[in-house]
Amino acid sequence: MFDPILERAREQTERGEPCALAIVVRYEAPISGKPGDKALILPDGTLHGWVGGGCTRPVVIREALRAMRDGRPRLVRITPEAAEVEGIVAYSMTCYSGGTLDVYIEPLLPPPQLLVLGRSAVAQALVRLGRALGYRVLVADPEASTALFPEADFLVPSFALDNLPLTPWTFAVVATQGEGDEEALEAALAHPFPYVALVASRRKAARLLEVLAERGVPADRLATVRAPAGLNLGARTPEEIALSILAEIVQERHRNPVPALADEPAPAEGLIETTLHIEGMSCAHCLHTVEKTLKALPGVVVRTVELGYAEVAYDPARVTLSALAEALEARGYHLRTDTVAEP
Repeated sequence: MFDPILERAREQTERGEPCALAIVVRYEAPISGKPGDKALILPDGTLHGWVGGGCTRPVVIREALRAMRDGRPRLVRITPEAAEVEGIVAYSMTCYSGGTLDVYIEPLLPPPQLLVLGRSAVAQALVRLGRALGYRVLVADPEASTALFPEADFLVPSFALDNLPLTPWTFAVVATQGEGDEEALEAALAHPFPYVALVASRRKAARLLEVLAERGVPADRLATVRAPAGLNLGARTPEEIALSILAEIVQERHRNPVPALADEPAPAEGLIETTLHIEGMSCAHCLHTVEKTLKALPGVVVRTVELGYAEVAYDPARVTLSALAEALEARGYHLRTDTVAEP
């Protein structure tokens, strides 16, 4: 049976973009969501589908975005009186319906990709092992061919990477080993991959990095290169070296499951970081209202909103704390006086 929500999820991950699937699994009447209702949540917070009314949507979107950030599924309960239950993320909701809803949220992340630059014996072993581990494998080398790399999903006969389907889940390994080392490493560093490794000795790697620094490659990009590539397993054969590299990639993936989504916006020059202590917040709907109110103000970056407080950064040239207080007061919330004092 065709399901438009599941089809949209498939299309989203095939494009290399994350999303989260939310499914109602239990309810206590009266409430509008019913078991089997589902929705797809995109990284920008857009929700497609149906999991309940206005009180449910903000909570589901909030937890779906968190699931996309940490890569972990969760069971969310929305209920008039939330109680702490192991394995359940509970939210109090003072809606008129008075019912309870349990929603299972599953992050759907694109498959990881392994980009191999070079055609060395290590490069060939990486392609074979990477494919066996379920990676989508991309190869770039001037002499790349299907005969040399029959397991590869994509091939380009050069080190130009723009025509490859690169995603934030692409892990790059330069395994040229003397055949175009500088060009390949420079091409890899031109993209914000979460992992770039170089198959080379420490001495050779240091020299290559010096050359690229002289060419103008930024120091912060050069500092990301893992060299020698892979975990120190005492590897000697091409297959063992490939295994050590893929082990390091697996380790990196688990440390940061979703490199495309930062936990919070990066600090910006000229912004003042502060915690707003907010009175009058009593339920999940308040979280949504406060966050929406603050985001609507010019010069404000919302880091996080929880019951009783919000962490924000603001530009004092565009907005004042008094203006933030007035906006929240208009929605029925009150800033404590120790927050409102201007720095």
